[in-house]
Amino acid sequence: MDLDAVRDVSRAVSAAHLFIYLVPETAEEAAGLGVTDRGPAYLAFRSAAMGAVPWQVTLAAFYNFSPRAVRAMAGVWDAASPERWQAARFRAAGRAMRRVGVQLTADHLAEARSLIDPVLAGADYAGKVLAAANASVVLPPDPLVALWQQITVAREWRGDAHLVVLADNGLGPCDCLVLHTATGSLPTPLVRATRRWNDGEWSAATARLVARGWLDSHGVVTDAGRAARERIEVETDEHCAALWAPVGNAGARRFASLIAPITDAFAATTTLQGGCAAQPVVGAVDAPAGTHIVVCDLPCAKGCCQ
Repeated sequence: MDLDAVRDVSRAVSAAHLFIYLVPETAEEAAGLGVTDRGPAYLAFRSAAMGAVPWQVTLAAFYNFSPRAVRAMAGVWDAASPERWQAARFRAAGRAMRRVGVQLTADHLAEARSLIDPVLAGADYAGKVLAAANASVVLPPDPLVALWQQITVAREWRGDAHLVVLADNGLGPCDCLVLHTATGSLPTPLVRATRRWNDGEWSAATARLVARGWLDSHGVVTDAGRAARERIEVETDEHCAALWAPVGNAGARRFASLIAPITDAFAATTTLQGGCAAQPVVGAVDAPAGTHIVVCDLPCAKGCCQ
C-alpha cells in the first residue's frame, strides 16, 4: 500500500466521522437520556459500543484523557443503558446528516459499502478495543447511518493503532498531548479543558519531553520533536496499510471520494471560512485557567475537537 493513499483515506474517514461530536443533535439526544453535561455525554456515546464498562475501562481505551476527566462519566449507564446510548447516537447521526443535506445516491452508498465492508471483515482487531466494539454493533437499517457506523469502525481502528504506536514510542497519555499541542496541531486550551490534566501533570510531561530533546527549555517543539511526531504518524500509517490492503490504493482513494459528501455537507452549512476559530459555535468549554474556548461545527481532518 502507498502510505499517501493510507493517509488520505484515514483523513477522509476521520473527517466524515467527526461531526457527531459537534452537532446539536448529539446534545439533544443526550439530553433526552437525562445527561446534559457535554463531557459525560461524549464519554457515554463513544463508550457505548463496549457495553456497561466501568469508567476505568473507558480510560484505558481512550488513552489520553486524565482519570479525573473520565471519572465524570460515572452514572451514565444508570441514566440509560449502553444500547439506548448507541441508538441515540445513530439517531443523532441520521438527523444531522439529513439536516445538512448529505447527498449520497443509493448507488454510491452501495459502492462505498462494497469497499469498506471487506476492509472491516478482514481486519485484525487484536489490541483494537474501540474498533472491535464498534464492529460488533448491529448496523442500523438506515443505509446512510449504517455507512457512517462502518466509517466509525475504520476511524476507531486507526485510533487504536495510533495508541499502540504512542506506547511503543514511550509517549504516555499526557506526554503525547503536550507534544501534539506543541506542534500546533491541537489547541492547548481545548486539550487542557477536555482531557483535564492539571498544571503539575502537564509540567511533568513537558519536562520529560525536554529531557528527550523533543521540546526546548521554553516548551517549544524542536526539529527532533517534529520529526518524532511525524515518525509516529508514519508508523500509524504503516499499521493501517494492512487494514486497507483488501481494496488497494485505488479502492482506498475511491472510498475517500465516495464519503467526501458527508464532510462537504457539514462544511457548507457555514458561511464563514478560514479556520476553526471562525466557525459558528455549537458547543463551548471552559479551560482550567478560565480561558473560554469554542468548538466549531466544521468537520476537518485535524481531529481538534475529539
